[in-house]
Order: sequence, then structure tokens, then C-alpha cells
Amino acid sequence: MDWLLYLLAILAGIVAGVINTLAGSGSLVTLPMLVALGLDSNIANATNRVGVVMQNVVGVATFQRSGKLNLSNSWWLVGASIPGGVAGALVAARLGKAQMDLVIGVVMVIMLFVILFEPEKWLRQYSAVKPGRPTWWILLIFVAIGFYGGFIQAGVGVFILAAMVLGMNYSMNHANAIKLMIVLVVTVAAMIVFAAQAGLIHWGFGLLMAVGQSIGAWLAARFATTYPNANVWTRRLLITVVVVSIFQFFGLLDLITGLFT
Repeated sequence: MDWLLYLLAILAGIVAGVINTLAGSGSLVTLPMLVALGLDSNIANATNRVGVVMQNVVGVATFQRSGKLNLSNSWWLVGASIPGGVAGALVAARLGKAQMDLVIGVVMVIMLFVILFEPEKWLRQYSAVKPGRPTWWILLIFVAIGFYGGFIQAGVGVFILAAMVLGMNYSMNHANAIKLMIVLVVTVAAMIVFAAQAGLIHWGFGLLMAVGQSIGAWLAARFATTYPNANVWTRRLLITVVVVSIFQFFGLLDLITGLFT
């Protein structure tokens, strides 16, 4: 049955790569899969970063080749997220996951209402970003987002999209391309911290998941850069991901699955 489990891991990676590239929270798929492969949760949390790095390299390259990756003043956001990512990775083994899940669950509920009731911002075709350095409060938000990304990863893409689309007037496609770059650098920073601790990353399983996630990232980036109504479908996927995340972070998914087992 090992080969079947490995095949499911690759398929889970493809699904996660699509979700992460277009919305976020693909780690809600990959983390349980890594645990199913026999990893402890803390090792799964660290190992998950291998696939995230690979899928974002593929996604960024695909957006770049299509001419859809315009970083301009977005380097400020990338730079602000790096120290947060390092700090989040350093405390990943020290903070209580249950408390973090509760906070993120509440934030996801608020975000769901924002996505539902401000569709015009999510569906804009062109960015209307002010030139120059972003405001200090935006930079602080990205430090916090980087911290969360370094700590647990799952859902960080949703936060980045919300900050860029709602706080900075990016279009969904433009924000998605830059989101991949931000997640890439944050994840590399976190992975360096995890790799420095012996045995915390299972490179074999990480690379196995990376195969699927890279395929999913390429498919999703191609869709986002070529399909005319990509913003509409990306918003729908984002709503679905946020709803599932709410159930996940409040423990409702475990409750529901328990009723059928």
C-alpha cells in the first residue's frame, strides 16, 4: 500500500499547489497528508516548507514568463515579511497551536464577510496602487503576516491577498503573482531555520510533495494568466478556502468527520 499512499501524496500536492497559487491554505491539504505518511506534526510543519518553496518557484517563473509579475514597489512588502518569517519559525515549537487556531479562525470569519460584501475590490481588472513606499501600517501588517507564515504557513496566502487587494488596491491577478514571491522568501527564511535543527525536515517526503505542488502551481498560474475570468473563479476558490479554513481552525472538520467514522 506504500505506493498508493505516495501516489495520493503527489495528488494532494497537485491540489495544494493549485489552491496555494490561486488563493492560499493549501497546507490544510498537505499537512494532514504528511502526518498520514507517518511524520509527527512538528516535523510535518517543517517538511511542508519544501513543497511550498518549489511550488512558488514554479508559480513565480510562470507569472514572470507571461509578463504578469510586476514587482515595482512590492519589494517593500517582501522585505517587511522576511524578519517576521524568521521570528515565526523560531517560535514555532514554543507557541500553543490551539490558541493560534482560535485567533486565525476568528480572523477567517471576519475575512469571509469582507470577501462577500466587497466584491468590486476583489474583481477589479487593474491595480490602482499608489507609487512609492507603502504606509508604515501596511509594512507592519506584512511583518505580522511573515511571522504567521514562518510559524505555521497554512492560510498565509489568504492574509497576503486580503492585505494587498483591500489595503493597497491591487487586482487579484497582480496580487497573486506578488503573493507567490512573498511566500517564497518567507518560506526560504523559515526553512533555513528549520533545516538548522537536525531531523526536523524529512527531505524525502518533502520532495515527494514538491513534485505534485509544482505541477499544481504551474497549472494554476497558467489559468490565472490566460483565462479571461480568472479573477471571478479565483474569488470563488478563495471563499471556499476561507470557509474550509474556518471549519478547520475551529475544529469543526474533525467533529464532522467523527460523525461518519
